[in-house]
Amino acid sequence: MKRLIRSKNDRKLAGVLGGLGKYLGVDSNLLRVIFVILLFPTGVMPLIVTYFVLTFLLPNEETEIR
Repeated sequence: MKRLIRSKNDRKLAGVLGGLGKYLGVDSNLLRVIFVILLFPTGVMPLIVTYFVLTFLLPNEETEIR
């Protein structure tokens, strides 16, 4: 069963987009570019708040409970 977790190795800030890329099977750098592009049309704050919340909600790769 696949679980959405923060990446331990593929991280630039907190590993949220690295974990999401691994979960979706997409390159995490592509997700980072999409994230930056979407920051401006959404007014910056919604995506930053979402990223911040996911940082605390998603478990780290090393602390994942199996």
